[in-house]
Amino acid sequence: MGMIKLPRQIDLKANLYNIQKRKCELSLVEFIKQAWHIIEPAQEYVHGWHIDFLCAHLEAITDGHKLDNGEHYNRLLINIPPGTMKSLCVNVFWPAWEWGPRNKPNMRYVCASHNQDLAIRDNTRMRRLVESEWYQERWGDRVQLTKDQNAKTKFENTATGFRQAVAAGGITGARGDRVIIDDPFSVEDAASDAIRQSRKEWFLEAVPSRLNNPISSAIVVIMQRLHEEDTAGLILDMQLGYDHICLPMRFVPWRKDFPTKLGYVDPREAEGELLFPERFPQSVVDRDEKIMGPYATAGQFQQEPIPRGGGIIEREWWQVYESPDNTYPLFDYIVASLDTAYGEKTHEGDFSALTVWGVFSSDLKAQTTKLMTQNGTIEIERTYNDRQTPKVMLIYAYNKRVKFNELITDVAKICKDKKVDRLLVEGKASGLSILQELRRVYGHEQWAIEKVDPEGDKIARLYSVQSLFSDSLIYAPNFQWAEETIIQTCNFPKAKHDDLVDTVSMALRHLRKIGVLQRSEERVAEVENMKQYTGKPPAPLYAV
Repeated sequence: MGMIKLPRQIDLKANLYNIQKRKCELSLVEFIKQAWHIIEPAQEYVHGWHIDFLCAHLEAITDGHKLDNGEHYNRLLINIPPGTMKSLCVNVFWPAWEWGPRNKPNMRYVCASHNQDLAIRDNTRMRRLVESEWYQERWGDRVQLTKDQNAKTKFENTATGFRQAVAAGGITGARGDRVIIDDPFSVEDAASDAIRQSRKEWFLEAVPSRLNNPISSAIVVIMQRLHEEDTAGLILDMQLGYDHICLPMRFVPWRKDFPTKLGYVDPREAEGELLFPERFPQSVVDRDEKIMGPYATAGQFQQEPIPRGGGIIEREWWQVYESPDNTYPLFDYIVASLDTAYGEKTHEGDFSALTVWGVFSSDLKAQTTKLMTQNGTIEIERTYNDRQTPKVMLIYAYNKRVKFNELITDVAKICKDKKVDRLLVEGKASGLSILQELRRVYGHEQWAIEKVDPEGDKIARLYSVQSLFSDSLIYAPNFQWAEETIIQTCNFPKAKHDDLVDTVSMALRHLRKIGVLQRSEERVAEVENMKQYTGKPPAPLYAV
């Protein structure tokens, strides 16, 4: 009788170990979850969808992803509120994941923060993770730290990879495959003109030269917004080609119009929906916003810094126009307002800005109410439905650095597409050239062109139309270009750019001047005056 072969006993523990290890090697998110206990042993891991969002873009850098134009995906700007694991994900777990699980121990990291102590903090965290028994058991064959270079500010491994911590502004001498800049400004730094200028020069002149490979090495900037001219503002203003991830604490719907270069969009749907309710529920966010105040909330939570001292036009004065079928009302008159600036240096100077406005109105309707006075008499009170008074809506905004010919073409196309009745052009030097060229090339079009010589300074001109906003006569749809106009107008006069603001005041002053836009009390007075008897009775139609 032959021997019976029994099935080999399965080592479930070893299989589970291998599966978990392999998951870490395939996914940065999985690595973060499994390694969390090393970095934060006293805190339970709490996951949020934004972590998947960030990690997908970091993995694309690791994988050497190329964009459709053939360029390496290696410039990333992340704006996200504090307390959402931004430093841990980007500055601690990602480098450790590339070294061990992704078998790239030769990678070199230069990590900067506004304060070297913060950079050292994350250096220490990563070193603790890499030296941990959990990490070494899994990837110790790939990653071993050297003994001769294992300090708080810099440590190396035996595969020549290293991580170095520097203060923002002090990167000279360091060179890496990854330059990670985490919060390059403190709140105090952002308020200093001198420090902002110094960091600007450092970021534009020193940082790009510190890459091992100018073609494939990566720069990742992760920060909360503290000022219009902080590093994120510089990247966006100069259009430096960074992929931009912006995840505000409270969801803003127009951001869905701007997916990342990898095609990702904020998955939230409801306006005001919270980013990380598992960690920051409604009660906590409400409490923190009250403590922080409007300026810190706008920058650190919403990633839309508001300059202190602005506020001629308050944001809540802008009326949101919502249409279920995405259509505008019938406009009685459409005016476009152009503020020109052009030149060869497309990354410097002012923008050319144009806004288009439509006036819409219907008959004014009165409602009468009988009131009983104290002496028993009846008094008639007449009120007017202010929704029937003329109003104006921002229907398009254009804000670009362009050359002369491109500006001419763009303006003409916008005026034609939006069925503009009149184009206003500010009568300064560049504006005169534009005006003359538009009249020469497009003088046959339906829209008229008018030169405007603004009176007074910019602040006085915006103050002159302030009452139109406070009377709730100004509307805007929920689009990104409208949001940009609103932010710039509400931030004036402390905003870095005011080109759109000039077009706003110029257009609204024009509408006031020609009498098509009236405040509610003016319209009421006009209707009442029309009802009043003045002068002698009209002459009879036939001789008596």
